[in-house]
Amino acid sequence: MNTVTIPTEDYVFNLNFDSVLKPMNDGEFFELCQSNPDLHIEMTSTGDLIIMPPTGGETGHRNATLTAVFHFWAEADGTGVDFDSSPVFRLPNGAKRSPDVAWIRRSRWEALTQEEREKFPPLCPDFVIELRSRTDDLATLKAKMEEYVANGAQLGWLIDPLERKVSVYRPQAPLACLDQPEELSGEPELPGLRLLVSRLWPK
Repeated sequence: MNTVTIPTEDYVFNLNFDSVLKPMNDGEFFELCQSNPDLHIEMTSTGDLIIMPPTGGETGHRNATLTAVFHFWAEADGTGVDFDSSPVFRLPNGAKRSPDVAWIRRSRWEALTQEEREKFPPLCPDFVIELRSRTDDLATLKAKMEEYVANGAQLGWLIDPLERKVSVYRPQAPLACLDQPEELSGEPELPGLRLLVSRLWPK
């Protein structure tokens, strides 16, 4: 089914375009995103489009904090490449996703062609973070985290400042739900990574 999901501050609209649109291939989806640079667009594995609204100031500040902390760790560690929320990754199941923070082992990144790196990389990151904002549906974010792990992610953090909770996802491991944690550790997948997650809780 071809639908477009348009979340706003208070509502989510699903627009069905089955009668006028054929499913987009990877190239067409890339061109759609390039033609609409001000929109943050994802696609589900079934071909549904999701158009996400701009974040508010608080979420933008939290995203900047996450990106900065993770980038400094990745630069010091040197074993992988880190990304902010801008890139779209083509997962093995066909979904096109943009986690808020992502990291890929350098060997996997360097195995891609230059064209694959410059467009939407055809792989699932090894590590992802999704940061819940006020407009995000929690069940939808949980489903995305499960999708990342099912497609190859080795570690994922779903950070929910609204509830002051963090869900930690790993393949073949029980979901770990942390209530108001002070700090998160990336061990053993990301040695040396420490995030003072309490900085992200609302004041």
